[in-house]
Amino acid sequence: MSISPTSTNPAATATDTTATANPAQSKLSADYNSFLQLLTAQIKNQDPLKPMDSTQFVSQLAQLSQVEQSVQTNTNLKTIDAKLSAIGGMSDVALMGKTVSLASDRIELRDGQASTSYELAAPADKVTAIIKTEDGTELRRITGLPGRSGEKIALSWDGRDSAGLPVPDDTFRVEIDAQDADGNAVSYDTYPSTQVEQVRFSSQGQSLVLRNGEEVPSSLIVAVSG
Repeated sequence: MSISPTSTNPAATATDTTATANPAQSKLSADYNSFLQLLTAQIKNQDPLKPMDSTQFVSQLAQLSQVEQSVQTNTNLKTIDAKLSAIGGMSDVALMGKTVSLASDRIELRDGQASTSYELAAPADKVTAIIKTEDGTELRRITGLPGRSGEKIALSWDGRDSAGLPVPDDTFRVEIDAQDADGNAVSYDTYPSTQVEQVRFSSQGQSLVLRNGEEVPSSLIVAVSG
């Protein structure tokens, strides 16, 4: 269990974000200075008998100032967002080594035992769990499962295939074949438990590397236990 050594430090994200906004700020500053120079030159060289309309220049100056304030505000918001993201990344570190649950079709067989849970979108008359290898080979069908909806129903597998032979520990896929009384398919979600082995940081944010081989954002975790 470790923090990825090749990852980007999240604390540097705020600096990167500010640097990204600097070109826009620099261009605006250049335009602002050019406008002031042009305004000064026009005032200096105006015809005393036909003075220019100062209202128009004041209006343009006010608009340019508003744009400048908007760019600065946007830069500040991006910096705040980056800092909040960094704080979130640090909180993800606390999940390392924890057992978590999430919506996934993975199921881990460890010491000859595997467990997950499923939730049906509607009541089902017939429910069967199908255990498969990563390449799709069917290993076992578990029939006669409860068809209640609106709750997570525990599902366990004894680690044996359809012939009753033990299967070596590994990560497998689980599918739920649920049908209502008319034979229509009922949608579902499965919620296995696994362990957080690593927190990985990148320029896109942070993610959790799980023992079951998945890499997901912490927002997908639905439960955490010791």
